[in-house]
Amino acid sequence: MSDAYRPLSCDLYDYLEIACMHHYQLRIELVGGGELTAQALTTRTESSKEEFFIVRTENGEQPLRLDRLLAITPLNHGASFGRVLLGNARC
Repeated sequence: MSDAYRPLSCDLYDYLEIACMHHYQLRIELVGGGELTAQALTTRTESSKEEFFIVRTENGEQPLRLDRLLAITPLNHGASFGRVLLGNARC
């Protein structure tokens, strides 16, 4: 994977914001096959314009670069969305 950051589509970014607003517990699938379970906390944009999804795992807070996310699935009962594929929707 190239290190050049590729922004996430604005429509899909909204799902991350909803997850953060409700502090959803998520199953997060990563580009390349990794997976983790974490609580959504916030998003952050660096001065380099790279965007990160900040989550809390059992090991503490962790930043995930948005273009490394393949999909998110809320694990909370009654969540306002299901699995969202992020990996192929870049600007």
